[in-house]
Amino acid sequence: MAAALYVVPTPVGNLDDMTFRAIAVLKAADLILAEDTRTTGKLTAHFGIETPKQSFHMHNEHKVVQRYIGQLQGGATIALVSDAGTPGISDPGFLLIRAAAEAGIEIITLPGATAFVPALVSSGLPCDTFYFEGFLPPKKGRQSKLQQIAASTSTVILYESPHKIIKTLGQIVEFCGSDRPVALSREISKKFEETLRGAAGEVLAQVEQRGGVKGEIVLIIGGKTKQERKEKG
Repeated sequence: MAAALYVVPTPVGNLDDMTFRAIAVLKAADLILAEDTRTTGKLTAHFGIETPKQSFHMHNEHKVVQRYIGQLQGGATIALVSDAGTPGISDPGFLLIRAAAEAGIEIITLPGATAFVPALVSSGLPCDTFYFEGFLPPKKGRQSKLQQIAASTSTVILYESPHKIIKTLGQIVEFCGSDRPVALSREISKKFEETLRGAAGEVLAQVEQRGGVKGEIVLIIGGKTKQERKEKG
C-alpha cells in the first residue's frame, strides 16, 4: 500500500457496517491514529487487526500533528480513525488532514459511516439542500446559530448529547416555532435505534414525557416554509 494518510470511517454502532476495504487498509497501515485506543482496540480485535495504535484526539492533536507529518513524509502509511463515523466530522482529524494537504502528502478518504446521513434520509424531511451544523456552541454564539437555523430555508442537521437534548429542543421551539418539523434519531444502527418525527413542540413533549432519551442523537430540523417566509415578510 502506497505511503499516504488514509482517513478511515468506522461503524457508528453496528460492527457489521465495517467495510472490507476499511479492514484491509487498517491491516496494511504502519500505524493507526485513534481518538481512543481502547475503543478502537475493540474494533481491531474483532477484525483481527494487529497494527500498532497511538492516541490522536482533540486534547493532543495540535501538539503532535508535525510528528506524524514527518512520518508521512518519511514514507509511512498512517490510518486515521475516530471512535465512530468519519474523522473530521465533529471528531478529531481536521488539523492533521489540513497539514497533510499543505505538505503535499497524498490523502485517501474511504467512503463509509457518518451518523447524519442515515438520520437525514430517514427523517422524511427534504434532502435536496441541507447544511450540517454539528454541535451547537454551549454558550457564546449559540443564540446567533439558533437564529440562523430559524431563518434557514434548508434542512439543518445537529448533533446533540442526551443531557442537552431537552434544552436544545426547547430552543428550537422558541426560535423556530412549535410547528417546525423535526426528526430526532438516536442509536443509529444499534439495537434500540429509533426516530421520533413531528412538529418540534410535539417531539419535545414526547422526550420530556420520557424523562429524556439515551444514546447518540442526530436532530434534523426542517427549513422555513414558503408560507412562513410570506408571513414574516
